[in-house]
Amino acid sequence: MRIYFIVILLIASTVMLPNYFCGNADELPGDDITLGRRLFFDTILSSNKKISCASCHKPEFAFADSSAVSPGVFGRKGARNTPSAMNLNSAAFFFWDGRAPTLELQALFPITNPLEMNLPVDSAVQRLQRNEFYKEAFQRIFGERPSAQSLGKALAAFQRSMETNDSPFDEWKTNENESAVSESVKRGFELFNGSAKCVKCHFGTDFSNTEFRNIGLFNGKQLHDSGRAAITKNPADVGMFKIGPLRNIALTAPYMHNGMFRTLREVIDYYDDPDKIVHDPVNRDTLLSAPLRLSEQDKQDLENFLRSLTSASLVKK
Repeated sequence: MRIYFIVILLIASTVMLPNYFCGNADELPGDDITLGRRLFFDTILSSNKKISCASCHKPEFAFADSSAVSPGVFGRKGARNTPSAMNLNSAAFFFWDGRAPTLELQALFPITNPLEMNLPVDSAVQRLQRNEFYKEAFQRIFGERPSAQSLGKALAAFQRSMETNDSPFDEWKTNENESAVSESVKRGFELFNGSAKCVKCHFGTDFSNTEFRNIGLFNGKQLHDSGRAAITKNPADVGMFKIGPLRNIALTAPYMHNGMFRTLREVIDYYDDPDKIVHDPVNRDTLLSAPLRLSEQDKQDLENFLRSLTSASLVKK
């Protein structure tokens, strides 16, 4: 059985996205997801009370950002591109370098990062404990005052609720609606699973992976982010980054850990012939050792397939 049929078998029943915003500001949340959503959009967790998680993870961009790197408190620029906060339930690590093993821990890192929200976790917890709304909400949901642990749990619960599987691709493959996508999308899916080799890294429910790969975006010169190696201190991990999900990828430009590619077409052109764009890469994966030699039609078909992974919930009416 071909790999893409495995993909379909892994797709869970449709989960409707929650309302991203908080509704009645005075209404206490009834569960951890609703509390996490409220916290995600609240600037109380940043040192200057002007930045929230949603300042960088924007709903209109599938909870990613449209900038190569996002500005944090006082306009300070981050070091890496903001990835989508959606479709993370199959992930084993978080952040481009995999520094966080759980969503609960991941949720706390941006709060403390001086380039992002710049607030010690203890200070964030104290703010929540002094806030009557949050004090009552945490007691109601977790049976305790706000703590670092329950803060991480609430934010992680909201992120886990943001799985999508209502794209045109799902309508075609899961619901067997042949008219849901174009013939170009269908050809693109064949390429994705075949000669374009995309499925070697992107597969499963969210077209993601639990591995780290070096796709050639490190050469020790103008491209000098060592990625996973900064965490493991292993020279073999230099240039390796986490493989992210492809769902809603059409909304999350620019791409890669440094945001160096502005469009999906630029990404496809890179994979087609990496040596044309990055010279002297270090430790690049052998999957990229030779040009794919994609035709113009192949490239358009691949892009159309990737666009078909956009959730209907995120398409502007």
